[in-house]
Amino acid sequence: MKHLIILLFIFTSCASIRSQQKDKKPNILLIVIDDLGYADFDPYSIHEASTPNMDRLAKAGKIYTQAYTTAPVCSPSRAGIITGKNQFRWDKPAGWGPGLPDSVKTIAEYLKGAGYATARIGKNDLGRNFHKNNVREYPLNHGYDEFLGFSAHAHDFWLSSESIKKRTPDPNGTSATLGPLMHNMGEKNYNEGYLTDIFTDEAISYLSQKRDKPFFLTLAYNAVHHLIHEVPQKYLDKYGVKAIPNYDPDNNETFGNHPSGSYSAYYDKYSRMGDIGDEDMRKYYLANINCLDDNIGRLLDALNKDGLDKETLIIFISDNGGEPLTGADNAPLTAGKYSLWEGGIKNRMAVVWPGKIEGGTIESKYVSAADILPTAAEAAGIKLNDPTMDGISLFAPDKDRLLVWKWQNTWAVRLGEWKLTNTNEDHWKSRPSAQYIKPILNDFSIKLFNVSNDPGERINLAEKYPEKVKELSLAYDNWCKVNLGKY
Repeated sequence: MKHLIILLFIFTSCASIRSQQKDKKPNILLIVIDDLGYADFDPYSIHEASTPNMDRLAKAGKIYTQAYTTAPVCSPSRAGIITGKNQFRWDKPAGWGPGLPDSVKTIAEYLKGAGYATARIGKNDLGRNFHKNNVREYPLNHGYDEFLGFSAHAHDFWLSSESIKKRTPDPNGTSATLGPLMHNMGEKNYNEGYLTDIFTDEAISYLSQKRDKPFFLTLAYNAVHHLIHEVPQKYLDKYGVKAIPNYDPDNNETFGNHPSGSYSAYYDKYSRMGDIGDEDMRKYYLANINCLDDNIGRLLDALNKDGLDKETLIIFISDNGGEPLTGADNAPLTAGKYSLWEGGIKNRMAVVWPGKIEGGTIESKYVSAADILPTAAEAAGIKLNDPTMDGISLFAPDKDRLLVWKWQNTWAVRLGEWKLTNTNEDHWKSRPSAQYIKPILNDFSIKLFNVSNDPGERINLAEKYPEKVKELSLAYDNWCKVNLGKY
């Protein structure tokens, strides 16, 4: 009898442990890259960029070769990522600054409500209310327990000190920011250091903390965004390009309409083709992405060292297509950031979840960055009850789903292998770099492509298939009629 009781106790204990392991929620690490070129992250092909650590992610999990963002620029795209929704549902102009309504719940709010510790490190950009910590757009006000980073389109890679902020006449522009990083409800000063390294150091520090709950960490790098030439010397040496002096407020140089000595003047000068030529721009980009990749390697090594890799779901994505002005390569896709051509909205995404996702697998069905929230919710055991959610689980992609886009006065829709759009060429404020693939048409005409057979959108089939044009136009119009303006 005594032995029977002992065996029963052991059996019950083991069953309890198995149940706890089964119910254990994974840590979730969301890595968002800024303006990564489609061809510059291609784990199973030879390419020019050095990305062995990004490739580690793909080979440890699944690579999604057709991962669409909800917009072709940072702010609206990031709103789509954290809400699981097309941000133009509430942003009628479908522009640069969608903001974040109180009525729209974020991924951090869902996970925090499910018992997660939540933190965001890096770029926070929803297009409105920059540099403020008392607004809905600030991470601490939409579900994150901790935040370290900046709230703007960009931040200088080198200049993160209080002293440079005091010396600069315009330290807080919307696209040209420098000085201390925002840290929770205050600031954190860095007298030295490179921002990509700083964000990685802070992320590793966060991972090493002891906690009694799973974590959700969003690590949002500003690499490989402007200013692309700002890279540590060893990477410049590797790619054979010279260092360009950092911004100095005592330099009275002007640019365009910017005042003498302003940071905006420096930023604009080096965020367009001209002072940096095509060949060097590409080399600066390759140096920047090489540094970023080394940092991702440091992050993955830290996960492995602490034994967290087996307990963590990792999702890796760029916020939009590669930037035409930085030397990013989106081949074979047409155009890039700022447009609804494939080069502006299509990425490769990696998802790693040991024991759940087989390593080295490829998913060719198209998915959306809006799918990240429902996927994280599913992994955390959260049941979503929101009929306005545009995302679906990445674990069950649908090859015939409807995807829609609206960007200013352009729009696009994808259904199955077909894409219909009125998008035009747009590379914003100067000529694009040599890597840019020019669209076949530069107007607002209706264009129909079979993007399965023609991913580069080189053959307009609108005249050949008028019924398909009608079908997709109706699908887009019906979606807008049902869904727009509900917030």
